[in-house]
Amino acid sequence: MNVESVVTGKTKVYGIVGWPVEHSLSPVMQNAALQAAAIDAIYVPFAVAPDQLAAAISGLRAMRVSGFNVTIPHKTAIMALLDELSPAAVLAGAVNTVVNQGGRLIGHNTDGDGLIASLAEDLGCPVAGSSVVLVGAGGAACGALAALCRAGVGSVVVLNRSQKAADVLIATLRDRFPQILLRAYALGQQPEEVLRQSDLVINATSLGMAGEKIEGLSLALLPDHAKVYDMVYNASLTPLLHDAGRRGAKAINGLGMLIAQGELAFELWHGIPAARGVMRTALQTFLSSAAKA
Repeated sequence: MNVESVVTGKTKVYGIVGWPVEHSLSPVMQNAALQAAAIDAIYVPFAVAPDQLAAAISGLRAMRVSGFNVTIPHKTAIMALLDELSPAAVLAGAVNTVVNQGGRLIGHNTDGDGLIASLAEDLGCPVAGSSVVLVGAGGAACGALAALCRAGVGSVVVLNRSQKAADVLIATLRDRFPQILLRAYALGQQPEEVLRQSDLVINATSLGMAGEKIEGLSLALLPDHAKVYDMVYNASLTPLLHDAGRRGAKAINGLGMLIAQGELAFELWHGIPAARGVMRTALQTFLSSAAKA
């Protein structure tokens, strides 16, 4: 649907559920893709506090919202509220995309495949056989770890402020991928060789969104060939990316992952791929305009 057209009773509604959600760029790129495909639909943000998640999902179901994305902090909590989960969502232990199929809410996870696609396309970093340091143990990290394992990494070290949460995360996948070395440490308590032997560092937390540093993570220990991927996408230069630049490591933010997972979600909802490049162009135009404002 052209977003400038009149919204009618036939217009399908899609959206994104999160808290906070005003920073989300998903409406920009999804509405651009809807317009390019001439689909009579609109995509809007839904700000949902954690204690209101169950009520919100019931409301979206009752209003026959056709589908929605799920972002921080709901990616894991929403799973119990859905009617069915895709194998990828079960493996990841998190949901980022929901399809309403005749009143049944089906949870999917496109984050993982979006990450792998962005690592290859935007960072030039195929992950097969590599040694990865993954920061975080929440919903985004769940999807990332599952996807990395499916892509055939050699090893993953999960660093998290809570050692227990990191242990729980790798325990869910260790039996499924016994050939991959999975370890966990409390952030800041990892041995130096963890970073010295890594090929790729991924931040799967929201740290950096408001300018926070990831305490306990020293990129000075990285080998010269190592690369850094920060899933935070609403800040062009997070402290982590700044530190990577000082180290001389190739590093990018998570904008490419946002685009790739959004394209996968679009296809789940509409049964056709988004026009190539439309989401990326829409985001680049939006961000360029915002920077000049």
